[in-house]
Amino acid sequence: MTSFSGILSRRIKSISWSHVFMPRIEDILFIAIFFAVIILGPRIMNMDGDLGRHLTIGNFILDSGTIPTSDIFSHTMHGMQLTPHEWLAQVAFALAFRVAGLNGVVIFCALLIAVTFTLVYRQCIYHSKMLLVSLGFTIFAAAAASIHWLARPHLFTMLFTVIWIGVLEKRRKTGRWRWWFLPVLMLVWVNFHGAFIVGILIWVIYLIDHLYAKQDRSQSISDQNPQVNIPNNDRLLTRQYIFVGITVLLVTFLNPAGWHIWETTFGFLQNQYLVSHTVEYQSPNFQQISTWPFLGMICLSILFLSLRRGRIPLVAGLLLTCWTAFGLISARNIAIYAVITAPFLAGISAVILHENHFSKKILDLDQKLNTVDRNLYGYLWPLVGVVLIGILIISGVGLDSSGLGNEFSENVFPVEAVDWILEQPEQGRVFNYFPWGGYLLYRTWPQQHVFIDGQTDFYGEDLTRQYESVITLSDGWQEILQQYHVDWVIMPYDSELSSELDGHPSWERRYSDQTAAIYYEIP
Repeated sequence: MTSFSGILSRRIKSISWSHVFMPRIEDILFIAIFFAVIILGPRIMNMDGDLGRHLTIGNFILDSGTIPTSDIFSHTMHGMQLTPHEWLAQVAFALAFRVAGLNGVVIFCALLIAVTFTLVYRQCIYHSKMLLVSLGFTIFAAAAASIHWLARPHLFTMLFTVIWIGVLEKRRKTGRWRWWFLPVLMLVWVNFHGAFIVGILIWVIYLIDHLYAKQDRSQSISDQNPQVNIPNNDRLLTRQYIFVGITVLLVTFLNPAGWHIWETTFGFLQNQYLVSHTVEYQSPNFQQISTWPFLGMICLSILFLSLRRGRIPLVAGLLLTCWTAFGLISARNIAIYAVITAPFLAGISAVILHENHFSKKILDLDQKLNTVDRNLYGYLWPLVGVVLIGILIISGVGLDSSGLGNEFSENVFPVEAVDWILEQPEQGRVFNYFPWGGYLLYRTWPQQHVFIDGQTDFYGEDLTRQYESVITLSDGWQEILQQYHVDWVIMPYDSELSSELDGHPSWERRYSDQTAAIYYEIP
């Protein structure tokens, strides 16, 4: 009997060193996306004001060993019930920050995004069995999703969505799955990001597909169609689906806020005022170049469905329809649309190519590439790429497109103004510009509490309306400042409120720069 060591020895000898050191297409894709995010580092930090809040809460959890379930960050809602629906993501960001500062946060985000789209590529391969098609649609999906490449917990939802749908697809195509994996993943998801509802919606779509297929098979039996392969475990699979769904729903309650996490999610989505005042929940503006890849994917899906000779699986049709609609309603959903639909579009396009004789050269080229790619062992390349790029960034080499490094921009946030604030004695209660709330927490908490920050699902409609009344100088704006005993104001230097306070007898400007102006109430 041949020994294991002998088999292993022959296997090692049969592996060419070129096969070990040559990167696969998947490895090149991973490194390319990772490096693309690194280049965009300052952008993913400065296009959104929430990173500072996430780092502040994450550091508080790490330092105190407790998860805040009541507000300790603002003076307007202090002590009110808080739903920590992103606490694990905030801890992850804080850990990355502690390892390598803001560079660590960018590297961590780059890893999340690169892993996500590498998995999208694998699912494209699973559906299409074609390298070129899979590569093309993965790049397309990454371009569409890049509109929402920000240093925020939703990056975890992108990753979890790809994994979630991969498990359900395996069950749909093979009838086999590790059903327990979905409740475990949901347990993680519900504590990382409030968009765990995405997983529930996808599960519902796959249940509908399963019930439809079951009914279709039953109809085929009644028609005595001998060509139909009828599985004898339909009832078992149906019970499994329902059991998994119930388990997943129950698992969503295993978070620091319990059932309140559902209350927070649906309460925000049902509040038309808050949704309409949150930019990422608005419909995409197709006049902006950043939305064109999304528009291109929609156009391709329409074209491919018109060219496809046979019908597509119901689950593909439902996912394409639902997430196209969600993406058109809210730009926030474009990234999820991209990672969900790309594999199905890759599969449909592969079928179209095989159905048409003019694509023979493309199919031959793809087959040759596939043969070479299967024999490569390039796992070393992503590791080397990440380590090398990470070392360069941490050592101070500017790899971002601006060459300025991964810092909060003084043109976006009141960097110099906060430097001045930290040199002053006790400040009192502040009225702050909404997008700067997270940054103020990052720099000044716990000494300073904010008026409001980006967590609109917590602050609610009433306070948000009051904030809007002040910045637009609506009737009663001064009474609102008095109601909350505001001692000082920090706003963009060219804002309406700044212009008003400049000439107001009760306020004086004590600081200003090209970004912010600071006013104190005159005793």
